[in-house]
Amino acid sequence: MERIVIIPALNPDRCLRDIVDRNWELENQIILVDDGSDESYYQFFWELSEKCIVLHHDKNRGKGEAVKTALHYIKEELWECSVIGIMDADGQHLADDMAKLLIKASGNPKALVLGCRTMDYTVPWKSKVGNQLTKKVFQLTTGVQVSDTQTGLRAFSSDLLEFMLDILGARYEYEMNMLVICAKQRIEMSEVPIQTIYHDQDNSCSHFRKVRDSLRIYRNLLKFSLVSFSSFLLDYILFMFLIFLFPETVWTAAAANIGARVFSAGYNYMMNCHVVFHQKDTMKTIVEYLLLAGIVLIFNNIVLQMFIYGLHIEIHLAKVMTEIFLFLISWIVQKKIIFRNKEIHWNSVKKRGECI
Repeated sequence: MERIVIIPALNPDRCLRDIVDRNWELENQIILVDDGSDESYYQFFWELSEKCIVLHHDKNRGKGEAVKTALHYIKEELWECSVIGIMDADGQHLADDMAKLLIKASGNPKALVLGCRTMDYTVPWKSKVGNQLTKKVFQLTTGVQVSDTQTGLRAFSSDLLEFMLDILGARYEYEMNMLVICAKQRIEMSEVPIQTIYHDQDNSCSHFRKVRDSLRIYRNLLKFSLVSFSSFLLDYILFMFLIFLFPETVWTAAAANIGARVFSAGYNYMMNCHVVFHQKDTMKTIVEYLLLAGIVLIFNNIVLQMFIYGLHIEIHLAKVMTEIFLFLISWIVQKKIIFRNKEIHWNSVKKRGECI
């Protein structure tokens, strides 16, 4: 099994040598990407090239581009690669934790494996608050629960290499885009508990730019949320227009609901595909989306009819109540059923101090 660890680095600390040495001891092949470091670091990278492959960017392009440079190299040159790991160069990740993720990924070729930190008292409060906020926003917008959305320690099999190359993002937003698209495509995200390491309360060794990079990270989450909300508005406006246009009968509400949903679903698909995720239309994604939309539409009509003719609620209010009701049901199903087993497993593992 060929295990490869990608390490993007910009003006790295000397602790990078320890990271490379330990990965070498663990028999992991290392691709170190110099993401436009100062000339004074050339000698340092040359020394490290004895134990790893060193790739250079002529200028700083960002963490996302550094990762994709390494992935392109793996695709073209390292055909025997079976599992790929990504870790930071600032000493916040241990090579031994990386080994745990690589083992997990090798046994789960269709999953993205995340090294999840424990947010205890050792974590700087800014990092803790930022991670909690991002985690909640991510869950609300995607319906998927991830314990640590900002972890830089990740692993996946070579089966997902092309998928990871297609993800947009040049800098830190690449990591968030990876999670959002995995959630959208229903790719499993498995978690492994790792040690939490911070050099100081300001996390001064990180090259993360708080304002600019935070905006990059949240951009796609916000776009995803806006598309969902605008789809709801379009659906409701079309529904009211069709109700106004045609005389009220037993079938008017159902027909208006179906017509509005067909247009809003098409709008939602096109916007998510081309604006949020920048993916090409494929027959697979279209069929999957139509199947999901069809199931939701059936339940939507049943609930709407129940509100109008069973409980005798005014039709416009009934439409709003239907959408809210289905949203709440969807959230409860995901929370209590779909993700319930994973949460129990995660908690029981944490108590034993083992990896998932």
